Amino acid sequence: MAHPYIRLPARSFWRTAVAEPDPLDIADLWSPKFPIGQDDPVVTAGSCFARHIGPALLAEGMHWYDAELPPPGLTPAEREQRGYRRFSFRTGNIYTAAALRQWIAWALEEEKPPEEWWTSGKGLIDPYRPTVQPGGFTSPEEALAGRSVTLAAIRTALTRARVLVFTLGLTEAWWDTGHNTVLPMCPGTVGGTFDPARHVLRNHTVAEVTDDLRAALDMARSVNSRLRTLLTVSPVPLTATATGRHALVATIHSKSVLRSAAGQLADEHEDVDYFPSYEIVTGFPYRAMFYGPNLRTVTPDGVAFVMRHFFAGTAGRPSGDSPADTPVPSSHGGEEQWCDDAVLDYYGPGAVPPAR
Repeated sequence: MAHPYIRLPARSFWRTAVAEPDPLDIADLWSPKFPIGQDDPVVTAGSCFARHIGPALLAEGMHWYDAELPPPGLTPAEREQRGYRRFSFRTGNIYTAAALRQWIAWALEEEKPPEEWWTSGKGLIDPYRPTVQPGGFTSPEEALAGRSVTLAAIRTALTRARVLVFTLGLTEAWWDTGHNTVLPMCPGTVGGTFDPARHVLRNHTVAEVTDDLRAALDMARSVNSRLRTLLTVSPVPLTATATGRHALVATIHSKSVLRSAAGQLADEHEDVDYFPSYEIVTGFPYRAMFYGPNLRTVTPDGVAFVMRHFFAGTAGRPSGDSPADTPVPSSHGGEEQWCDDAVLDYYGPGAVPPAR
């Protein structure tokens, strides 16, 4: 009996799939497990790289569902500063699986968020989305009302969506042991005051990321049994690591953990898939061509290349047949503007920390 390698397609062999083609012609990197129809409401959330997905879906004529629209009267710049139209709800960046689980638990009233705010010279800051209100909130009542709107938007989005696209960004996270909650940023950077007795670094393992994702998706499906999930991993490296490791080693560790967890869930569940945005940007056949000079910012060409593969997969056509000029939303200063953790670079040697 012939062994199985005789019947494998060209995409299964490194020479024919990777080494011989021009890197830009490498195709068939993603075979979707389930269709994403043009009219299917798609909800997006995750790290800063995920902000490109929603506008790209709209530009392609698909249904990106934005559950928390900006109030009238804001200019485009003001909408961006306040975190509108980045994701399907105004949580700001959700870097970790633990934070996704936390937001969904709060939105579905499985848990209650702390009513505690950081103070700054300008106003009150929500510790769980510290960059969405320039100048801060004027009162605890305003801060609580704003968060309530976002939690309601999450509930609505999860109930109406057909597909949730979540981009994993980090394994490192700071926990507030006083409330047993995960924070998006280390206190003392974008706001708040760092307390070493209260704020603890956790570098999540594959098992922890998998458990948090599984819990988050179970809660989401409890209000929407039709919901399917597409996981991705952000190709944006860590700005800084608090583990003591070299930043390069810490980045590879973090992304490997996230990739393993996402792959495991996709293998286990028919309604969970994985899209290889991380591999498309970071794969060494591409020789870092999709990064800016800082080797961190993904260029517009890189984003367009990722979305080209995405739309090729959803349309069921070869990657090379999809539009080469996939629209990319303007970033007005690059990826760094959307990555809250980019502020950590100001605390590196020779840098001047921003005023708060």
